[in-house]
Amino acid sequence: MSADTPLMKEPDASTGTALAGGELIRLEGVTKRFGTNTVLDDLNFSVEPGKHVTLIGPSGSGKTTILRLLMTLAKPDEGTITVDGQRLFPAPEKQVREVRKKIGMVFQQFNLFPNMSVLRNITEAPVRVLGLPKDEAEARARELLDLVGLADKCDAKPTRLSGGQQQRVAIARALAMRPQVLLLDEVTSALDPELVAGVLDLLRDIARSTDITMLCVTHEMGFARDISDQVLMFDAGRVIESGSPEKIFGDPEQERTREFISAVL
Repeated sequence: MSADTPLMKEPDASTGTALAGGELIRLEGVTKRFGTNTVLDDLNFSVEPGKHVTLIGPSGSGKTTILRLLMTLAKPDEGTITVDGQRLFPAPEKQVREVRKKIGMVFQQFNLFPNMSVLRNITEAPVRVLGLPKDEAEARARELLDLVGLADKCDAKPTRLSGGQQQRVAIARALAMRPQVLLLDEVTSALDPELVAGVLDLLRDIARSTDITMLCVTHEMGFARDISDQVLMFDAGRVIESGSPEKIFGDPEQERTREFISAVL
């Protein structure tokens, strides 16, 4: 993929220290409770720019909550979250909005606007949030639809597409914002089994050919092994083990990690 691909983002020395080789995402002392249930318990971890980090662990261990906090769909009860050298939480609302522009997310459910065409689903946020001219947004959207193999679906409504096609549109929509960080939340869990491989292959291609930082929650262990620079094993709202995919999947140190890997492989 060429350097001028719409997926690539030029380094900007004014945005913070992360692009100079530091941390792009940092969570410090993050705790999140729902009632009496502590979902994240004094969580600390960081992600370097350009890295692909996968969060694994049993359901209810707090993985998706981390993505929701980064998308500001929820707020932590304690702790701080920093993205690209700027505070995401706690921070003034104007700053939160600016930091959020650096983050894209692909959800389990596709969350497309059913009354809009595929093309407008992708251009809506770049035009309204980034202030991109409509013709430039549409040109970017068409390039991305070509990338995800849906160049002929610009005028289709999402309801006329298969689940796999809808998820490809959702990926293109997230990439249209040119985020520094792409969050992936169980992106194949709502797909029929025969559609899963195509979406995962697309994400593998994006991971290998761009500099986008990825934070991924998945139960697709083969996919996690393929794309990850680092794997974090979660249990009860804490990281109990982290390491390379070779280490986590081949020779984990923690018994809980071994139990989980044995159960899902």
